[in-house]
Amino acid sequence: IIMQHWMICVLLLFLAFCDVSTQRKKKTVQTLSRGWGDDITWVQTYEEGLSKAVESKKPLMIIHHLEDCPHSKALKKAFAEHQTIQRLAKSDFIMLNLEHETTDTNLAPDGFYVPRILFVDPSLTVRADIAGKYANRMYTYEQSDVDFLAENMMKAKILLKDEHEDHDDL
Repeated sequence: IIMQHWMICVLLLFLAFCDVSTQRKKKTVQTLSRGWGDDITWVQTYEEGLSKAVESKKPLMIIHHLEDCPHSKALKKAFAEHQTIQRLAKSDFIMLNLEHETTDTNLAPDGFYVPRILFVDPSLTVRADIAGKYANRMYTYEQSDVDFLAENMMKAKILLKDEHEDHDDL
């Protein structure tokens, strides 16, 4: 009987350990959304984003951010909670969020800072004309700027549509 109790205790400890290690693994698994919107389809690399933009004829939206940056964290939270942004990102854009800089200097027209959001149209042109509110960091958005960001997303979509209508050969 003592042996049976001992075996049951060992079995319960083993099951508890397995459960804890499973929970730990679940917490460390990170999706490509990185908290920016789990319902959005995210591309993994800048090159994949460019390819999908050309293929789909949708603009690419690139979010440069850092995991430990308080401004990036605040923008991420506001971005993830903004229904219009989430809807547009899901249906009208190829989406990429980068925690590491790309080597393409076109993606840093006024410097390498975070958070920074740029749009690239399917002709692979970086839309430097779609900027945020700040003269010193033109492509940054703060938590309070999400409505303005949503407007810029609409602008990127409309500009693309207008330019395609002007050039039927595209």
